Amino acid sequence: MLRTILLSLLLSLTVISHAFAEQKQQVGNFDIHYMALSSTFITPSIAKTYGIERSNYNGIVNIAVLDTSQEGNPPVAVEISGIANNLLDARITLDFKEIKEGKAIYYIAQVPYRDDQEINFNIAIKYGNKLNTSVKFKQKFFVE
Repeated sequence: MLRTILLSLLLSLTVISHAFAEQKQQVGNFDIHYMALSSTFITPSIAKTYGIERSNYNGIVNIAVLDTSQEGNPPVAVEISGIANNLLDARITLDFKEIKEGKAIYYIAQVPYRDDQEINFNIAIKYGNKLNTSVKFKQKFFVE
């Protein structure tokens, strides 16, 4: 059951990533995949499983880090933290939750927003002494 839910979440995020232009940053031997989207794109059952509040005013940030120096580009467990702020500089500390299923590892955090609001993200990612970087990006959110 949990495996089915996780696979559904990953499939949903994969499909959504194409619609929301998942982005990637390459740092050394690591690919950092990141995206932000409205929580309403996640099904109610998946949201319940992961404690995600589905709302027209709640977004989700999704981060995954892959080691491209290894065969198959396996995901790696990282230390991650972040800040989100709007154009008025209201800051929100992102509380990332690690999700593991089989070999997949990714991190999600929730961020509140208002209609037609652009949010700036600054995510710090560390993997031992092999990776110490930050990813900065913007996402505009709309209320459905």
